[in-house]
Amino acid sequence: MKYFDFNGEKISRLGYGCMRFPVIDGDNSKIDEEKSEKLLLYAIENGVNYIDTAYPYHGENSEKFLRKFLTKNKLRDKINLISKLPCWMIKEKEDFEKIFNEQLERLQTDHLDFYLLHSLDLKTFNRVKDLGVLDFISELKQSGKVRNLGFSFHDEYDCFVEIINSYDWDFCQIQLNYLDIDYQAGLKGYKLAKEKNIPMVIMEPVKGGRLATPPSETLELFEKFKPQSPAQLSIEFPLSLTNVMTVLSGMNEKEQIDENIQMADSVEAGNLSEDKKALYDSVRKLYKKRERIGCTACEYCMPCTVKINIPKVFRLWNNAYLYDEEDKSKKEFKEYLKDGVSPQECIQCGKCEKACPQNLEIIDGLQEALKYLS
Repeated sequence: MKYFDFNGEKISRLGYGCMRFPVIDGDNSKIDEEKSEKLLLYAIENGVNYIDTAYPYHGENSEKFLRKFLTKNKLRDKINLISKLPCWMIKEKEDFEKIFNEQLERLQTDHLDFYLLHSLDLKTFNRVKDLGVLDFISELKQSGKVRNLGFSFHDEYDCFVEIINSYDWDFCQIQLNYLDIDYQAGLKGYKLAKEKNIPMVIMEPVKGGRLATPPSETLELFEKFKPQSPAQLSIEFPLSLTNVMTVLSGMNEKEQIDENIQMADSVEAGNLSEDKKALYDSVRKLYKKRERIGCTACEYCMPCTVKINIPKVFRLWNNAYLYDEEDKSKKEFKEYLKDGVSPQECIQCGKCEKACPQNLEIIDGLQEALKYLS
């Protein structure tokens, strides 16, 4: 296992994401504790020391499971324990301390090594900032209840700039993989964090497992790099970046742990081969050809005059083709229609098309998406 030098501490370049443990009877809230304990113990014994959980994971049972695991195996002082403040749950200032104390109780610890404001977009950040969250987390650090402060991000690059510049963060966390280099914060966000000397944690390096089984037309490109699997090559991309502290993976099989540890032990940051760069570029282009519409979810088209969630509709339409997820996309679209406005309600005002920086034919695209997803 290679380690990242974080202010003199060694942080394993592979982190264990505690949101995809094996479960019982397909119920995400019922962690198979026996299997999960073996997997987590195996990973720690093989060098993983960054253990990442959050308030809502596994139906709010992930933190509780970790408490039992760490206590039983006497491992609390041998790992870095990470959790997150569920900002969407904050209704009033008092909720900060209430939820944080509940997390300490769940985990049976007096401190967290890393603590994040969870799943920030600009709207959520501004709301909790107005309630005093930055003062609250500063107090946590001063008291020793939290050693390092960060945020996990889910919005566009401009919003990332505003949030990262709003506080003296110790680290931050973004979604990044070789396919989504321009998605949300993307590589621009990575470069900004590097300029500011703020180490990064990377989530979704395999895009929720999708990049482990790439489209058939890309398989020939991957053949050259066997025995490395597509999943390993996906993990290698963020591991090759010099300012990435750790790459999170929600591992629920021993084989996944072995594969990921092998990569975290072998990849030299800043030393990605030209062949690998060419692979990522070529696969990215083949995925791009599968897209139905070139929507980047920048949301310049929003708000829609009749409140259609244009980026969401296009994301579901694209995903059906990009990842062979027709049934999943149609199911999600059906769920969207319960509270959201159907593309059928489009009045063709053209406001969205005038605002779109990609010059997309949004009006026609919405009708095509509707026809496919319905």
